[in-house]
Amino acid sequence: MVSTRFVLLPAAFVLSATTIAAQADPDRTVAGGGSFPPGWHVRTELARQTGQPAPLANVKFGAMGDGLHVTVGPAAIYWRDADTISGNYHIVAKITQMQNPAHPESYGIILGGKSLADSGQSYTYFLVRAVDGMYSIRRRGGYTARPTAVVEWTASDAVVKSDSTGKATNELSVEVRAGRARFMVNGKEVYAADATGLDTRGVVGYRVNHNLDVHLGALGIHKL
Repeated sequence: MVSTRFVLLPAAFVLSATTIAAQADPDRTVAGGGSFPPGWHVRTELARQTGQPAPLANVKFGAMGDGLHVTVGPAAIYWRDADTISGNYHIVAKITQMQNPAHPESYGIILGGKSLADSGQSYTYFLVRAVDGMYSIRRRGGYTARPTAVVEWTASDAVVKSDSTGKATNELSVEVRAGRARFMVNGKEVYAADATGLDTRGVVGYRVNHNLDVHLGALGIHKL
């Protein structure tokens, strides 16, 4: 007879392991941050070390070439109040990761944003990870609430992986039409669902997770 034994780890040990993991990849310090292009808003996530909103001083965000450039310590969302849409529409943006992060991190677009600057913020976000060629779709309901996964991290050959220099460009787009939402990477559909189960009416913008250097191509917003 095979004997199976289960070992219960003390809670203190689990918490210590979580703390050590966070300390191993802290939000980095970024020089020249804290000032943003006119009309743009930035909301950082809670800092892993303090549990408080991460400082905007470690977000460098400005116009560059045909779009915007972000070099960040903390994860954050970026939006303009004017970029609000509902009904049938198509949004699209090309985003270029400039170098590989120390650990797999993601970037992408948000849609259906509401109350983004306060505690009741909500939105759906569509992300890719160039390091390992994966994508995910998640929903946020409250600033301090944990996001819920619509699609957990999933490998797709539609996602361009980073090259030997850490660089990769991916085009993310979402089409909302006739009550359905289609999510595409580089023109290839990776997920489709009933739009009523997602946030589709509201502000659209970008999300960039922590310790990344990315170029955000202009966000195309097209009414259908």
